[in-house]
Amino acid sequence: MKQPLSSLNKFTRRATLAAGVAAVAVATFAPVAAQAQAFPTKPIRIVVPFPPGGSTDLLARRIGEKLAAAWGQPVVVENRAGAGGTVGADYVAKSPADGYTLLMGVTGSNAISQALYPKLPYDVVKDFSPVSMVVSSPLVLAVNPTVKANTAAEFLALAKAKPGSVSYGSPGNGTSMHLTGEMYKQAAKVSMVHIPYRGSAGMLTDLMGGQIESTFGDLLVLMPQIEAGKVRPLAVTSKKRHPMLPNVPTLAEAGLPEFEALSWQGLFAPAGTPADVMTKLSTEVNKALKSPEITDYFGSRGFIIEGTTPAAFKSFIEAEVKKWTTIVQVSGAKPD
Repeated sequence: MKQPLSSLNKFTRRATLAAGVAAVAVATFAPVAAQAQAFPTKPIRIVVPFPPGGSTDLLARRIGEKLAAAWGQPVVVENRAGAGGTVGADYVAKSPADGYTLLMGVTGSNAISQALYPKLPYDVVKDFSPVSMVVSSPLVLAVNPTVKANTAAEFLALAKAKPGSVSYGSPGNGTSMHLTGEMYKQAAKVSMVHIPYRGSAGMLTDLMGGQIESTFGDLLVLMPQIEAGKVRPLAVTSKKRHPMLPNVPTLAEAGLPEFEALSWQGLFAPAGTPADVMTKLSTEVNKALKSPEITDYFGSRGFIIEGTTPAAFKSFIEAEVKKWTTIVQVSGAKPD
């Protein structure tokens, strides 16, 4: 039985309409898919939220060189310093989510800042897509050699025996060194006096001179003085011993289970960056981190080369934010 002509015409119109919609959809999404597949097709910027010359800047430049060689596109490092790294981080958080503007973030800008700055203009979890953790380094609990403590256990006993009299210095209020000291106080249940400085140089001078007893200092800053015997390392704040200080125990080994405080650096893209672009970024960054030029250079300077998946780095950031928020709230720490 033949269909009525009117029914056939309706069917034809519907089929034509459906085909038109499909064509529009293909035309709309094909360029997006092609762009993601071809990424990158133009220069990439890595924003460093600190002045040129520091470890974060050097890391960005070394990784940028590797990415440029792999992709045949320029990778430009742009320094946007200010407010403990939050100026540069905010700039990237508000940039287009296309993978062409990245951030070399650090513990302060992308974890501690969430609790430390009440009016932070970005959310460290919601406004970024973590690409990969790049490097980490523990802090070192170190004392002036005249302090009567040769081990972390003896230092803890000294702090408990003299509540509020043992001091520790840091490069400034709200720094990871300051807050690691606060974490130690909370974990060990001791009272210590925090002495903030304007940077590491003055703090280190006073530590060696005996004006302060201790510090939770940066490994790279302390290492020359440790080797010279001018300061004494008692423990590292990582869960594993550091290869440059193999005989120095972790604080977890020294009686504070689960204690961990790391100074880390990692690469971030704005939230919403396409998944396939994130995969390309993460894969190439991790390849770069395995190159001898990076492992040898930064490994010899005390950094632990990391390299993680976006998912693993995201989970790490969430845990870091939770941990440091508790430390800041309990201690009442304020930035300078």
